[in-house]
Amino acid sequence: VADEVFARLEGSLFVAHNARFDYGFVRQEFRRLGTSFQADVLCTVRLSRALFPEHPRHNLDSLIARHNLTANDRHRALADADLIWQFWQTLRRELKAERVLEAVSQQLKRPSLPPHLPKDALDDLPESPGVYLFHGENDALLYVGKSVNLRSRVLSYFAKGSNENRELRITHDIRRIDWIETAGELGALLLESHLVKERQPVHNRRLRHSNELCAWQLVEHAAGDYRPRLVMGEDADPGKRRELYGLFASKREAANTLKSLAEAYQLCPAVLGLEKTARPGQPCFARQLKQCKGACCGKEAIGAHSARLMTALSKLRLKPWPYQGPVGIVEKNEFQGREDIHLIDAWRYLGTAHSQADLDLLLQSTERAPFDLDTYKLLKVQMGKKGWDIRKL
Repeated sequence: VADEVFARLEGSLFVAHNARFDYGFVRQEFRRLGTSFQADVLCTVRLSRALFPEHPRHNLDSLIARHNLTANDRHRALADADLIWQFWQTLRRELKAERVLEAVSQQLKRPSLPPHLPKDALDDLPESPGVYLFHGENDALLYVGKSVNLRSRVLSYFAKGSNENRELRITHDIRRIDWIETAGELGALLLESHLVKERQPVHNRRLRHSNELCAWQLVEHAAGDYRPRLVMGEDADPGKRRELYGLFASKREAANTLKSLAEAYQLCPAVLGLEKTARPGQPCFARQLKQCKGACCGKEAIGAHSARLMTALSKLRLKPWPYQGPVGIVEKNEFQGREDIHLIDAWRYLGTAHSQADLDLLLQSTERAPFDLDTYKLLKVQMGKKGWDIRKL
């Protein structure tokens, strides 16, 4: 029936409820048969949202109830298509033509694509969470990004009036666009961070690996005398070690943070190891400026200084891994009918499983992912939220 379907659709406006699904399915079938098909697409879900923003739901059942549409043999293709026709007739009857036309025109606006991208490059983009990948000359990876709505986010790069310098540079160089769907936002966040570190895209700098990862650790030099010691690399892993404070991407960042705390809490830079005095017991420079309470020269008890140091560092305390071993964070997407299980151990992202077999393979892997600061930060925030199904494995 391909020739007949093509003849009926060619040059027409493709209208459907959740249109990207239907349109993507039809395009894929034509592609499988070696035929290129492209059409302007109008989604009646989006049209209903634009024209009736006061209503929270816009599925077909909601439209039937709200507009008194006649449903015969519900959920069959012809009956659902007839409902869309009824909805369209209702709009023409009850709303001003100018308002309907404006809402339709807004949907049909095509993004302004650079000449080196094919006209249909964005047609199959789904309105679902996931990660998008921009490729340039020689298939070099330019940029990896994430969104809860891939279609909306990628289209925004090509929207008229978008003048952010970095985005303009990226779009000018794009030759190919890929995407990977996820069940939800957490999966997109984890996958984005993983892909950036694994593949080092040209324009992703914020999520790159830090080779100088470090943290402060309190060490008891003598009874009641606690002093900070900088620990690096694996020793700065909160999944393995407790009582760490930080984390920091470099030694300089760690030192600057400790200096700021010393100034705010009148801590002694000499005791903290931030500066040296000519000889033991001599006042530090901050003491001469009355910015130190005198732990360096015996004017303050070292125990009192240590207590104040603990208070100053308390807000930077790293959260230890709260489980005995790995856990699976379950993320569901009812619209997609999928369930992803993100495997996490000691704040490390080990991968995402889509089945029990996938999960078993990840658990059996002997390759240990390195500790990553960005993954730690996003997991600490996300796992602190209520409602997650977290399974001990």
